[in-house]
Amino acid sequence: MSVCSVPAAITAERLSDGLIQAAREAVRLPVGTRIVAAMSGGVDSTVTAALLARAGYDVVGVTLQLYDHGAAIQKKGACCAGQDIHDARTAAQSLGIPHYVLDYESRFKQQVIEDFADSYLRGETPIPCIRCNQTVKFRDLLDVARELGAEAMATGHYVRREEGPHGPELHRAFDPARDQSYFLFATTAEQLAYLRFPLGAMPKPAVRAAAAELGLAVADKPDSQDICFVPEGRYTTLIDRLRPQGAEPGEIVHLDGRVLGKHEGVTRYTIGQRRGLNVAVGDPLFVVKIDAETRRVIVGPREALLTHALSLKETNWLGDEASIEAACGAGRPVLARVRSTREPAPGRLAMVDGVPGVAFDTPEEGVAPGQACVLYAPEAPTRVLGGGFIAGTVRDV
Repeated sequence: MSVCSVPAAITAERLSDGLIQAAREAVRLPVGTRIVAAMSGGVDSTVTAALLARAGYDVVGVTLQLYDHGAAIQKKGACCAGQDIHDARTAAQSLGIPHYVLDYESRFKQQVIEDFADSYLRGETPIPCIRCNQTVKFRDLLDVARELGAEAMATGHYVRREEGPHGPELHRAFDPARDQSYFLFATTAEQLAYLRFPLGAMPKPAVRAAAAELGLAVADKPDSQDICFVPEGRYTTLIDRLRPQGAEPGEIVHLDGRVLGKHEGVTRYTIGQRRGLNVAVGDPLFVVKIDAETRRVIVGPREALLTHALSLKETNWLGDEASIEAACGAGRPVLARVRSTREPAPGRLAMVDGVPGVAFDTPEEGVAPGQACVLYAPEAPTRVLGGGFIAGTVRDV
């Protein structure tokens, strides 16, 4: 299957040679190699496919239909549903590349949406985008790419893949405002060897400029939102439908044991939350723990949010050490990022409660089970060493 003739409007020498060269450097495969481009219908994935086609690769576009065609068709800022699939198909036609739409709705529901609801039911704060990348996109879709005879799969994520002395390394994007490395920590070494990220070295304005220069219809399309399958951002509506037991009432309890009030379900709270508690003792109170088993929401002063160490589950390791356990044994220094909006904080790897974890040099605030802790190398701060989902916290030394 070869790339069809690209329309003159696309092949005209208007696109910066620098962007074409940057795409080739990110791919590091001979021109003419078949590459599957994951096309969500947004500007980033569309420009990725366009750059690769313009650079002379044999590009095959693949789009995943992940959830209901109903309300999702009209939901602005979504991805992988009605209008977005249409946009991806239209873009592939304009680029002259083959395009396939795969129905992954049942897989997405089981591996992402159901997991999202279960996590809240356990009193955690989940990140469905990581789970989606970890399962549907970077596991199932990679299998499809191989079946299509591709030597690599390219996505529009803002991260960089660099060749290191021990193999491919995952690095933060050139544009820190667009960096998505936090959401891709679970990418395995085997997957990283196959994946390519042509936009990782580009600033977002250059990507939109390229889309406009190429005449792509999605040049001004808004970026997708984090939780694409949650209508109007009201995640509790979805969880109440999937896991109604999460709305069972319980007690709001102070750290000192005082019962301060009632709540309408543990799924409505997350660590660090201050608003919506509807209790008062004079000083500001924050959610410091959620005991899903007893349906208790534990609150306390802000200093009670300080976390000295955390334990990890479902870890992934991309460092040079043989394993994350070996790195823990050596007390490897790391920069640990506990939320996507927070900069990494210095600490060291250690075994915490018998499993890999992080001990911080200075306590971190608002660390929530279910979130990811992504590890970077202090000696090369853009490099992702791996990470895991936060299993537990140690708040006192």
